[in-house]
Amino acid sequence: MSHIFNLVTATTAGFLARLYMLRRDYRQYPSYPQGWAIHLFVGFIGAAIGAVIVPAVIEKEYAAVSFLILAASQFREVRSVERDTLEAMESTELVKRGTAYIEGIARVFEARNYLAIWVSLAVAVAARLWPGGVFGNLAVCSLVGLAMAALLSRLMHGDRVGDIAEVELAELQFDQALLKVEDTVLMNVGLETARAVYRERGLAAKIIPKGPNAKATLANLGQMQAIAHDVSAMIGVYMDVGEQEFIPLVRRNPSSGCLYLVMVPSEDDPDAFLTAIRRVPVLEGAVRKPLTSVAGKMLD
Repeated sequence: MSHIFNLVTATTAGFLARLYMLRRDYRQYPSYPQGWAIHLFVGFIGAAIGAVIVPAVIEKEYAAVSFLILAASQFREVRSVERDTLEAMESTELVKRGTAYIEGIARVFEARNYLAIWVSLAVAVAARLWPGGVFGNLAVCSLVGLAMAALLSRLMHGDRVGDIAEVELAELQFDQALLKVEDTVLMNVGLETARAVYRERGLAAKIIPKGPNAKATLANLGQMQAIAHDVSAMIGVYMDVGEQEFIPLVRRNPSSGCLYLVMVPSEDDPDAFLTAIRRVPVLEGAVRKPLTSVAGKMLD
């Protein structure tokens, strides 16, 4: 009977942790009921696996433990499903996410199922070790579950652009048909009507890396595309299908390592524009740390 109590408590804790991590934000994914149903069901399976490990070990069912670990390894298929789904949706985006951003999102969805396993496993261990009554046991399990969910969510929270770079407004200008920010040429805007729109509504930002590691990270093409996509998703973009001249652009100054973002937002709000840039996540696959190498330290 104690095993049943522990299983129900630990599975519920892991499922609730997965539900907490399945929150919707400006990216609006997954925002549809089918997506929530899929992820919650897979999270429930992960929570059940974590909860069953403790009774299996206690009963010395080591073959069952091996089977559970094998079943948990199948969660890597979640990454493939998410990757395929997002790649299929990519053609519907006005501003593309890019393959690096898609891979990062797919990794996160896979990892969250493992976090549900960790939470349920921790709660199962706490439920087994606590000698008190039912209500005391539930209180301890609740505290352990909340602490584990908060800790793991904090560990999963990576840096944002505002953490590794300074972001400030810059002035865009035209050298005949060439759109420039400071000395960096971004693109050729051939139509006078398009140039007029940029002069009237366009905004430009300068992203200044805080150090060599940040400079190397921001140089990643996937990170640059993620900045353009996320800023467009947060504040909107003034364009329609086929208007290539209004697609947000991110270009890099090779000398300084600074990035320049130019776009025509839906609303002319410079503060919201800068805030959106600062809140773009730093992609896990884009992180570079040259200062950890001998050559990098020599250059620094």
